[in-house]
Amino acid sequence: MSGSEGSGKSGLLAWLVHHGSQRETAAERAVHAVTPGAGRSLRGTVWSLAEQLGVVARDPEDLVAMLSRDQRRTVIVLPDLHEGESAQLVLDLARLPHLRIIVESRSGSLAHRRLALSGCAELDLDLEVWRDQARFEQWQTSLPEAEGSTVPRGADPVVDLSDPVAVCAADPWQVTAAYEGDSDSDHGGLRAAWLRAGQSLCREQSSASRAVSLLCVLGDSADPRLAPALAQVAAEADWSVEWSRVRGDMAPPWPGAVTSLARGAGPLAGRLLMTGPGGLVKALSVADASSCGRLPHGRREPVDMTVMADGTVLLLDESGHVHAESSWAVRPAGSGIARLLDDGPTDVQRLLSAVQECAGTALASAAGPDLGIVAVGDSTGTVRTIGDVAGSEPLHRGPVTALAVLSVPADSEASMPVVYSGGADGVVRAWGAGHAPMSAPVVQRSCPVVCLDAALTASGPSLVVAWDDGVVQWIQWETGTQQTLRPGPPVRAVALDRDGRVFIGMDEALTCLIPRQASTGSDPSTV
Repeated sequence: MSGSEGSGKSGLLAWLVHHGSQRETAAERAVHAVTPGAGRSLRGTVWSLAEQLGVVARDPEDLVAMLSRDQRRTVIVLPDLHEGESAQLVLDLARLPHLRIIVESRSGSLAHRRLALSGCAELDLDLEVWRDQARFEQWQTSLPEAEGSTVPRGADPVVDLSDPVAVCAADPWQVTAAYEGDSDSDHGGLRAAWLRAGQSLCREQSSASRAVSLLCVLGDSADPRLAPALAQVAAEADWSVEWSRVRGDMAPPWPGAVTSLARGAGPLAGRLLMTGPGGLVKALSVADASSCGRLPHGRREPVDMTVMADGTVLLLDESGHVHAESSWAVRPAGSGIARLLDDGPTDVQRLLSAVQECAGTALASAAGPDLGIVAVGDSTGTVRTIGDVAGSEPLHRGPVTALAVLSVPADSEASMPVVYSGGADGVVRAWGAGHAPMSAPVVQRSCPVVCLDAALTASGPSLVVAWDDGVVQWIQWETGTQQTLRPGPPVRAVALDRDGRVFIGMDEALTCLIPRQASTGSDPSTV
């Protein structure tokens, strides 16, 4: 939609958006995302669209990739777009056949010239064929003076981009545009942290919540005054950041991009295990993520991982096969001669053999009175348990994407394994193995579950869930306390330990937080 200034572009577009965003609007006329001032900041435009469309995107390439996964018809409106950089975003999105993009651009602007050459349909309001001049003049006369005025709006208030307190309190879209246009200074590391946390900072939220997101991705090369200042701002937040390790950190070094996390057990108790691109398994200290050893996997890249009670690490690869690594496991008791004479498979080996016969999409395990229990989810939505309690239940519509198993005390002597499962259907369910699954979901949202974990903490069973739109949800089962966090970048993995620490793995950061349980967060269904 083009035309000179004052031709009515904004008024017509506002009318279209108003009617396209009503609840009763027909699906083929619905507008799904609107980003005012799209040319003001390229990152701001990307983050705004991603937030409205329920995905996480750090840059234009991320946004195109995420929107290509969902083939539903989607209409995007971009008013006031005049810069060429934003026009390239439009052209990249236009390659997706299920997207419809309506752009307002002033005739002759750089964006208009680029888009006009793309072969798109153009409604030029300067052409008489599209306008009844008498009715247009009547409409202009009826406008309130403020709307018809051509006086430019006042300049945005100046924000000190090196002051963490000011940055957390300011208009996030203004801060984003200012950082984007100021590549000559990193402002003590605050600019890098803001652009890394990205989309999560631009939501309506308190300064304390923004400070938490910045602390999650603040590198150790940042001005040493920033972390204490941000921690003071974050003092009223629902989360306390214990530590974070970011790409480029040196003391201790960043452990690398995360594809899965698991809490250690047996000889690995007190350790956090992670996998990353390349198949390497690393053991980290839960205190500061310093390295405690590594295990070259040497096979396909793991997509999920769990640690059995004896320290055996089970790895699920991208083809759905389970591999067992016993380098860190407890060795069986008895002399070497006795083990040679008894050359039959052990109970653990038989359990592992049964697990390796499964083709899965998610994996978890827990200790038990005998061998323990291993749970495997598959692409049909079925979860199967192997070990002390064997069984299977169809829990999801579509693939199982995440699993956790927790041994919950049933009485003073016995415990019951409870399987928590998350799926691509956006549902988290609980199933007491050997019993019928709970009919009501633990939590349900309109986006897929990425990963989850459960632990028996001092305050009872707790659950942490990461969602595809970047939300991390912590749920305290017995009290019903729920707290949410958006660390910013896409969340790849989460883990939860008995001390209540929540570990969040991302492409460029690994962070540890503790929820402040005295504060009750929002209902996850409304996040």
